[in-house]
Amino acid sequence: MKNYALITGASSGLGVEFAKQLSRRGFKLILVARRRDKLEEVKKSVGTECRIIVADLSKRDECIRVMKETEDLPVRVLINNAGFGECGSFSETDLDKEVSMIDVNVTAMHILMKLMLKRLKSSKKKGYILNVASSAGLFPGGPYMAAYYATKSYMASLSQSVARELKEEGSSIYVGALCPGPVDTEFNDVANVEFALEGITAKYCVSYALKQMFGFRRVIIVPTFRMKAAVIAGRLMPRKIVVRVVYAVLPCLLFLASGCRSGGSRASQLLEEGERAYVQGTSSNHASMYEESTYYLKQAEDAFLSIPDAG
Repeated sequence: MKNYALITGASSGLGVEFAKQLSRRGFKLILVARRRDKLEEVKKSVGTECRIIVADLSKRDECIRVMKETEDLPVRVLINNAGFGECGSFSETDLDKEVSMIDVNVTAMHILMKLMLKRLKSSKKKGYILNVASSAGLFPGGPYMAAYYATKSYMASLSQSVARELKEEGSSIYVGALCPGPVDTEFNDVANVEFALEGITAKYCVSYALKQMFGFRRVIIVPTFRMKAAVIAGRLMPRKIVVRVVYAVLPCLLFLASGCRSGGSRASQLLEEGERAYVQGTSSNHASMYEESTYYLKQAEDAFLSIPDAG
């Protein structure tokens, strides 16, 4: 009997791509979203058996219903992808939209993750739970997207904590968080935001995420080498400075991560070498290349710390 993958937010963007790629990996699909017409389109586009559940995950009882309707199916993968953002000054953004965002990004994710984890534990089967967060969740804050950054921080923190609990228990169940930078989806239109950084494709983002989840069991998954570097650069700077520059969508952090300050040529060189290894590693699926890129990233971090005033 084939196992199922349950995907929320499956009507567009990353959700559609997760459906396509998981179907190619042999999973039957359970597609969850509010728009039935869009879900029907996704169902037609994938070559596997699909079940459609129309649900508004901003409502807690709808989250419970999704789990009850699937309790007799062998669901081994949960992709907690449903979510959206809002951009603007916190004092001026729409309260109802923000509360709905918290209900979807945080409450629904929490409910589905908890109930799925309980189900996997009781079945004593291997399973995977991937929460689609954002690189926003790895920074201390994001002015003009304050509530959104807070929701993604919750997702990343919860994922890391539960993953550690499972490791201490010796469990085979995987829990992780996908934390990409900008991705070319309809998210920007819903959030009313335009990013300064060029987005990656949904296809690449999902391909990378599944490779890291199934192959390496990475808990925090950050596609693209330079976004990883930006996250590390953010850790090296005082929190108040990171918050000040994040609103511009990381250009300052990327500038620093590239080692472009005085004395940073060695860091820049190491980052370039690391990015080369990283790209080759993700395209060839060779663990050794990934490890090489991680090595160069660590060396770049050390080189960055040696730059005057870098900390």
